[in-house]
Amino acid sequence: MTKQEALYQYLLRMGDDSLILGQRLSELCGHGPILEEDIATTNISLDLIGQATLLLEYAGSLAEEPKSNDELAFLRIEKEYTNTLLVEQPNGNFGDTMMRQFLFDAYRKPLLEHLLESTDNRLSGIAEKALKETKYHLRHSSEWVIRLGDGTEESHAKIQAALDALFRYADELFFENEVDAILLKEGIIPSAKVIFPFWKKTVTEVLEMATIDLPKNNWKFKGGREGRHSEHMGFLLAEMQYMQRTYPNMEW
Repeated sequence: MTKQEALYQYLLRMGDDSLILGQRLSELCGHGPILEEDIATTNISLDLIGQATLLLEYAGSLAEEPKSNDELAFLRIEKEYTNTLLVEQPNGNFGDTMMRQFLFDAYRKPLLEHLLESTDNRLSGIAEKALKETKYHLRHSSEWVIRLGDGTEESHAKIQAALDALFRYADELFFENEVDAILLKEGIIPSAKVIFPFWKKTVTEVLEMATIDLPKNNWKFKGGREGRHSEHMGFLLAEMQYMQRTYPNMEW
């Protein structure tokens, strides 16, 4: 695998994470628990889709046959997406949505901070822009996890249940393979081993303030990074890709 091929795969990973999570959050537009939160969640969705646009645009320029970001977003089949299983999980209740967002944000923020030092100038530039947004995303999701965990008996039970259900997908955030080895050697990306302590520290501190406990089981679900997705992914893609597949090559 060449450096260009490795970078293409890595950009797809990052872009797919942002795209699929952005799509999930967009489903909540008009369904927020309060008006302010409805607007906040929709704006975070737009931020993530904007990040996906930049990442997939860069990836498309590196493909063997150059592709647009729209082609990569809407015209791949399920097994060609390499997002983590975490981001494709259903919204569930508000606690589920915030816990999924928090576990992802706690990972994405230190990743972007380290990508600022990337030897790839275009990737570091994307990271710089995305980091400003992601700092807000993490603050937002952290505050809600704490508020729900340290709130009523019902909210505490629901956010604990959300963590119990979603934490088994978190390990895949730190997936590494040949792609990472090549890019790490070139100074383009940081090692997952460098990112993990920052993620763990954030998660530990926030959960402690939220008075909720890490699950005691050691289940670890994975497969998304290698194109093996949960049963939810096909339904998500069917909705997300509908317009482009119904009216091929359409443009606004």
